[in-house]
Amino acid sequence: MNLKLKIWRQKNAAQKGKFETYSLQEVSPEMSFLQMLDYLNDQLIAKGDEPVHFDHDCREGICGSCGLYINGRPHGPLRNTTTCELHMREFKEGSTIVIEPWRSKSFPVIKDLVVDRTAFDKIIQAGGFVNTNTGVAQDANTTPINKIVSDRAFDAAVCVGCGACVAACKNSSAMLFVAAKVSQMAMLPQGKVEAADRVEKMVHEMDEQGFGFCSNTYGCEFDCPKGISVEFIAQMNREFFSARVCKQNHS
Repeated sequence: MNLKLKIWRQKNAAQKGKFETYSLQEVSPEMSFLQMLDYLNDQLIAKGDEPVHFDHDCREGICGSCGLYINGRPHGPLRNTTTCELHMREFKEGSTIVIEPWRSKSFPVIKDLVVDRTAFDKIIQAGGFVNTNTGVAQDANTTPINKIVSDRAFDAAVCVGCGACVAACKNSSAMLFVAAKVSQMAMLPQGKVEAADRVEKMVHEMDEQGFGFCSNTYGCEFDCPKGISVEFIAQMNREFFSARVCKQNHS
């Protein structure tokens, strides 16, 4: 395959970036999208040019490190697919592929296609965990959990925190990410003890990090590589409302 790549190049968050165009020949349809970028970088390095910087780690759709805006879509044209799982056979011979970083004030560009997603880390640090006494692990049957509930919690827990929901939202909202992290614990008995405090802290930190409000366009759900449902946003709103009501009743 012969392709034309229009890639966003930017030295850092302080400097302006621009698109650079590259022609790439003999691209195998069986290459993953990241392998294609590796192939491009090998050629750039051989010519003495600076390679294109992009995030990656596991390349198995698990870690959430990869995150590219490809032809106007987070992670590319396929639904429920991360960038690292996207293969070049999904593109036509002679295609022009436009590759950009996530676009959000809360995700400043570090270099080229790499953005700083520590805003997500700060939201998790605010309350995305369960405090428990350490020691010998309890038997699995000590705390029985309904299968329907555990499956629902797992549906939220599959969120990899890639940031596609933010990139897909016209307001750069992180509601789907926060809702998934709140819901995965709020539905389980181990997480209910701190549920009210957790949701308030995480929502507050989300606002502090400068993410926008939910736009209700469902773009986040559509472009989420793990198919996280917007129903979790409604569940988080209920958790937040209940927490505030309980706090007012006890004050």
